[in-house]
Amino acid sequence: MTGLKVDGVSKVYKKKTALYPCSFEVTEGTCLVLCGGNGAGKSTLLQIIAGILYPSSGTTSINGRVIKFDRENYLTEIGFMPDDFHAQEMMTVEEFLSFYGSLRKVKRDRINEVMDLIGLGDKKRELVKSLSKGMRQRLLFGQSILAKPNVLLLDEPTNGLDPYWVNRFVEILNQIKKNGTIIVFSTHMMDVAAETGNIILFMKQGEIIQTINNENKVEETTMKLLKLHRQ
Repeated sequence: MTGLKVDGVSKVYKKKTALYPCSFEVTEGTCLVLCGGNGAGKSTLLQIIAGILYPSSGTTSINGRVIKFDRENYLTEIGFMPDDFHAQEMMTVEEFLSFYGSLRKVKRDRINEVMDLIGLGDKKRELVKSLSKGMRQRLLFGQSILAKPNVLLLDEPTNGLDPYWVNRFVEILNQIKKNGTIIVFSTHMMDVAAETGNIILFMKQGEIIQTINNENKVEETTMKLLKLHRQ
């Protein structure tokens, strides 16, 4: 199968279930958005797909590569942005991206391209510790797209972004999607989900309670998600 497949994946900590068994498939050029409140299981699911957490049951595969049996090649398909920033603060922006670029053999031109794309080209010699929350988020996003991954995983990527950069983020994601990349990301922003997601999974207490096939009806989808949040 070409694309991302999640097959019966769950996560249990001792006696607490963080994620009930879930299954879905995402084909190239598709954006799947995970919505729901805190504790819904969004980050757990993303980290399992990213290979950071081992599932209690089930497995994931990308383009036929099953993580259980071909972990190294599976991981080369992925770009991942965590929900929190843990990095060497004494690195400059350029050093940070160059370090991650070296792990994926990314050329200098691509690093410069990404710095400009995320609006940090003029900040490339500034230390990470001096960046605002929004700039750090953009930097994390930048490292996730450096190698033009086949599957892009983003955990709450719009946290800390101002309205301008939320709009730019939507534009960039939609362009990346047009290039054939599979995107899976979590968000609390219903309008962002409605503007970018082809498929939206609404989660609550570790379960997918509704799947929405979005047909570019942004206002209608946003209202539907808001109602689900209030239930």
